[in-house]
Amino acid sequence: MDGRLIYLMGPSGSGKDSLIEAAREPLLAQGCEVVRRVITRSAESVGEDAIGVSPEEFERRQRNGDFALCWKANGLDYGIPRVIDQWLKEGRHVLVNGSRGHLAQASSRYPTLLPILLVVNESVLRERLLRRGRENLAQIDARLRRNDDFAADTSVDQPRLYRLDNSGDLASTVARLLNLLRINAVPDQT
Repeated sequence: MDGRLIYLMGPSGSGKDSLIEAAREPLLAQGCEVVRRVITRSAESVGEDAIGVSPEEFERRQRNGDFALCWKANGLDYGIPRVIDQWLKEGRHVLVNGSRGHLAQASSRYPTLLPILLVVNESVLRERLLRRGRENLAQIDARLRRNDDFAADTSVDQPRLYRLDNSGDLASTVARLLNLLRINAVPDQT
């Protein structure tokens, strides 16, 4: 039986990277791989455990068919390595840090995809973005507006979309994520 793709998405600053890192070991224990994205951002950038490549290297990999999924967002290129297709065929579940704007394309390619939207109270999100220090105030305000626009988009309000609030304690969010996966996609292997 094939594995299931778990597609985690949310606004920048919602805590996706922290959640993924905190849940990595329990996910692996449940037979769920956590994939590293390829991004045209310096590997020294603070945050996500990603593979940083130059735009030229990303384009070369894309031409070679190295990505199962790829998209552009916020001036960067993002790719999910093709190895996920092999993992899924082997019956392993796979968690990816996806893009809200690419959800329709990902759902089309992976019809059993489990979409999870990480949401955060706006004041918490603003504070996290300020603390992170990657963007200036105008860029942060633009991110918050895009997040509001996305939240208001009724096409995203599909019955299969699970919303996971990460405004509070990270350990509680990890527990809710693992429970959601146990119920919908990734039963305990023990």
